[in-house]
Amino acid sequence: MKVAFLVAPEGVEQVELTDPWQAVREAGGTPTLVSTKPGKIQAFNHLDKADTFNVDTTVEDTSVEDYDALVLPGGVANPDFLRMDEKAVAFAKGFFEAGKPVAAICHAPWTLVEADVVRDRTLTSWPSLRTDIRNAGGTWVDQQVKVCHAGSNALITSRKPDDLKAFNDAFLSEFAKAKG
Repeated sequence: MKVAFLVAPEGVEQVELTDPWQAVREAGGTPTLVSTKPGKIQAFNHLDKADTFNVDTTVEDTSVEDYDALVLPGGVANPDFLRMDEKAVAFAKGFFEAGKPVAAICHAPWTLVEADVVRDRTLTSWPSLRTDIRNAGGTWVDQQVKVCHAGSNALITSRKPDDLKAFNDAFLSEFAKAKG
């Protein structure tokens, strides 16, 4: 299973990248770090700089067809940067158009709101995104993890780092079903 992890050059919440990444590896999958620029990305622990990670490829140099699924880690700045990049938004939207599963945690659904793919879907997120999701035609719920099959693909969402265990279990299960 090949899984794209889409992040901006700066602002991803480190644990929301590293914990799902490790879960994919432990499940026998191949995670790939995709960003809008080559080089390294700067992760954060809330508002403090954390580690840097090497970018495997950029949204410009890869395509949805190269992957079985997409993970969108959060962090406040990360999805805000991504939703301002047309190619990043198109890359995320492409997984919905291809019927491939997408997992998003914390603030990451902002990118999905920008891609206009939450309409008629039920999802969760960090609570401050509730109004944005509703305004984009989605239904927001306050749950540890929400799996929605109301569209062309499975959409797996969680609220925050405390939900990572449930998030990882849910997206790995859905990714395995999609891979068949």
